[in-house]
Amino acid sequence: MVLAAGLGTRMRAVSETIPKPLVPLAGKPLIAYALVSLEKAGVTDVVVNTHHLAAQIEAFLFGHAARPAAPRIHISREEERLETGGGVRQALPQLGDEAFYVLNSDSVIAERGTPALARLARSWNGEAMDALLLLCPLARALGCGGAGDFFRARDGRLTRRGAAAEAPYIFTGVQLLHPRLFKDAPGGAYSLNRHYDEAILARRLFGVVHRGHMLHVGTPEGLEQAERYLSGERRGRDG
Repeated sequence: MVLAAGLGTRMRAVSETIPKPLVPLAGKPLIAYALVSLEKAGVTDVVVNTHHLAAQIEAFLFGHAARPAAPRIHISREEERLETGGGVRQALPQLGDEAFYVLNSDSVIAERGTPALARLARSWNGEAMDALLLLCPLARALGCGGAGDFFRARDGRLTRRGAAAEAPYIFTGVQLLHPRLFKDAPGGAYSLNRHYDEAILARRLFGVVHRGHMLHVGTPEGLEQAERYLSGERRGRDG
């Protein structure tokens, strides 16, 4: 699943008329980066939730030349915005009975070595886990700020930063979730953080540390940072 139903309020300085998932980064709409990652991971079907300027996003997904030909797209239209938790809960009938990827459309994962989605899949242990998050060290997380989200134990289990001044890892917006995580899900709008906290209490929230950079494109400043990073990558390849 790709989460694309946000309002993109902080990006409206870039455009009032383009939904954030379609804001161009290095000449390609943000959401295309998530779709390419999923295609490379062998995913054949992707659910995309839409709400704000939904018609534009759906027009891109069903026929724009810049969209990858695969994977197949299924829409979960939200008449009222359901946030991350409610959005995934609504889409569960389309996602099947096994663990599934969920990606934010405004985070780009710059790969290094084995692709991050493949590493998540290899690390998944359905007997021990309800959720497996891709984490990034703060120093390699561009456009994020803040003091970090999680501590990670040697066995991969996660705990919140809580009252600590700083935690070493920030959540990238890329994850594997199992449908059982939603067994007590409420109706309406709510955040996936509710289920992360439930999984922490059950000792079933785990994390994998990303080996590359994370580019969070939530603000115009984040977009500029991501453009500079990708321009440097291109110069390095050309050089």
